[in-house]
Amino acid sequence: MPIKLENVAIAVRDLEATIAFFTDLGLTVIGRDEVSGEWTDTAVGLDGNHAKIAMLQTPDGHGRLELFEYLHPEAIETGPTLPNEIGMHRVAFSVDDIDEALAVAARHGCFPLRGVANYQDVYKLTYVRGPSGIIVMLAQDLTGR
Repeated sequence: MPIKLENVAIAVRDLEATIAFFTDLGLTVIGRDEVSGEWTDTAVGLDGNHAKIAMLQTPDGHGRLELFEYLHPEAIETGPTLPNEIGMHRVAFSVDDIDEALAVAARHGCFPLRGVANYQDVYKLTYVRGPSGIIVMLAQDLTGR
């Protein structure tokens, strides 16, 4: 059975701010909608499901993020995810220039959890706390591949 990854969906508290963050990093909005009704209740398994959604795509066309802001039922705030918690961990992106990507993130008030690491002179990488507490990994390939 062939299988491919369609997208990763993330619930956010402020859809517009989160779109701005990811589009400034280089993703493109490829669709927006507001969804509700029986089909969404069935698909999501949540009665009264009503959300604003946006689909974003990486420049290479392979990676997609679906962002959604709940209008009903009310979104439930949680504490920021820690790197060692079970469950959805992070979303990772390769970047050509990690310093430039960090400058973009900083303009959105988003900063590394600790700093930028060098992994065996293969990658410079960091985890950034993004909008709605999303952990975003940024990695720059140092090998020139």
